[in-house]
Amino acid sequence: MTVTRFAPSPNGLLHLGHAYAAVVAHDLARGRGGRFLLRIEDIDGTRSRAGLVPEILADLEWLGLSWDGPVVFQSRRLASYAGAGERLKAMGLLYPCRCTRAEVLAAARGVGPDGPVYPGTCRGRDVDPDGAAWRLDMARAADLAGPLEWTDELAGVQRAEPERFGDVVLLRKEAPASYHLAATLDDAADGVTLVTRGADLFAASHVHRLLQALLGLPVPVWHHHALLVEADGRKLAKRRGSPALADLRRAGQDGRTLGQALRQARFPAGLSLSAGVEAGA
Repeated sequence: MTVTRFAPSPNGLLHLGHAYAAVVAHDLARGRGGRFLLRIEDIDGTRSRAGLVPEILADLEWLGLSWDGPVVFQSRRLASYAGAGERLKAMGLLYPCRCTRAEVLAAARGVGPDGPVYPGTCRGRDVDPDGAAWRLDMARAADLAGPLEWTDELAGVQRAEPERFGDVVLLRKEAPASYHLAATLDDAADGVTLVTRGADLFAASHVHRLLQALLGLPVPVWHHHALLVEADGRKLAKRRGSPALADLRRAGQDGRTLGQALRQARFPAGLSLSAGVEAGA
């Protein structure tokens, strides 16, 4: 059975880009007789706002989307993230790091999919773990896992290349877990078989495939859809004030009509879909 999910973060109101992503995930599940799940990624303690969750639910219902089972909250799964972190530590794959963003930027060895590639400054050093971030020793982890592949429905079979990210942070100082670790564990716990998300997260699947191998998790298929973008090619973003679904809803617009328009690639003026990803990307 196909199981998909939509997993917004309650750090701002949903916009049209979120609506498109939710419609894609919902319709892929429904069209295959599967299940569509809703997960709230609310572990960014400095930005997550519980008061936005009712708005998210109302927006999805307004679009005519329904989900199966109860809404899942990441904040109720902290023990799962901590347990996975301890397993990786026991395997000798995590090390504490106290480098600041400025220090990482100054010493970075190039730019990877997540930004500046960490040069391994704290790897092998005696670092006080109290309050430190914990990074994955990528070279050691990749060597332990061996060659890996993953499949995207649109781009085909991919050879996993997590080394492009460098030693990523898995346990953060300001949050219980990074996106890489939390999303990977949650998708496995929820039985997600088809991970749908925007093409901007295509490269992240290289790291997630590695974590699945290290932690003995099931391997889903991915579906990285194109992004809804502005006229200048930038994806919609809460921080730039992209139109909020809640505002459209309160203004009396018909959400189901909007959902159908998104399905038919009919977007408001100034918005379009990006090209997505190509095979072998």
